[in-house]
Amino acid sequence: MIDLGQLPALTPAQRAKLIYREARAELAQGLWRAALGEQDKRENPLVARAPDTRLGRLEAVLALVTKGGEGYRSLELPPAGRTEPALEASAASAPFVAEKGDLRAEALGANSRFAEAISRAADRAGIPASALACIVDAEAAKGHDGTWNVHSRNPRSSAAGLGQFLSGTWESEAERPGTWLNGEARRRGWLNSNGKVTAAARSSLLALRYDPEASIQATADYARGNLLRLEKAGVRVGESVESIARAAYLGHHLGPGDAAKFLSNGLDQARAKRLLEAQIGRAVALRHVAAIGNPADAHRQWLNSYIDRRIDPSRYA
Repeated sequence: MIDLGQLPALTPAQRAKLIYREARAELAQGLWRAALGEQDKRENPLVARAPDTRLGRLEAVLALVTKGGEGYRSLELPPAGRTEPALEASAASAPFVAEKGDLRAEALGANSRFAEAISRAADRAGIPASALACIVDAEAAKGHDGTWNVHSRNPRSSAAGLGQFLSGTWESEAERPGTWLNGEARRRGWLNSNGKVTAAARSSLLALRYDPEASIQATADYARGNLLRLEKAGVRVGESVESIARAAYLGHHLGPGDAAKFLSNGLDQARAKRLLEAQIGRAVALRHVAAIGNPADAHRQWLNSYIDRRIDPSRYA
């Protein structure tokens, strides 16, 4: 998401693109309100809500374009997703952000309706949109026509939603300052004075995994955080969209700790066996291990093969 304060530096074509995105987003939100009604929207935890602002974000963009960017501070609009300054600063300086990886909505096929949400989340988090699309496509369960199932649920774990977040990871992201989910949890009063999810709010928070906007935004934040953690652990992510996509997916799929070990061939046999069984089931995992010779190599071969098939950002760029 482009910061509104940067509008004066944009070219006319870039401004037009920004206005188009904001108009599409606002139209979509208006249609949800019209279809569900304000009362239904308040009671349904699975319906995405835009952050409250004093003015609509589209009106703010148009006002700033016509005024040449003057008066930005007087509008007092928070960045989309209530991203905190610390996260924005890291996004601007991280070594792995080099190529934007623009997303073509038509390349998503049956999932083109999610293109705007993916672009918003990717722009805000500072990762390539095509890389984010790869992660969601690899994680979400699909219908017969390839449509992502927003109610995806892994029967072997607590993973749920388009991003297949485990309950504990989702809760941690809600408590992590600077994330979209943290801002939303604060807005809804789900955090206590120490910034922790309250017991009463936990079920509502976990239900939000089935909201596609929330899941996509959280996937972008989690990818960003994992890439930074991998770099901090000494793993060179690289600057191409493909290398960013693969590293971000490994972080999402394994968690940053196991991802760093995987990339350095440091996963022990017991952990590799557990991870493989969690993904493909115990019976199939045992057959893989028997064929390959040991759990670590079997897990590595399976996961690398899966990534080769599924993590290809060029499909969406």
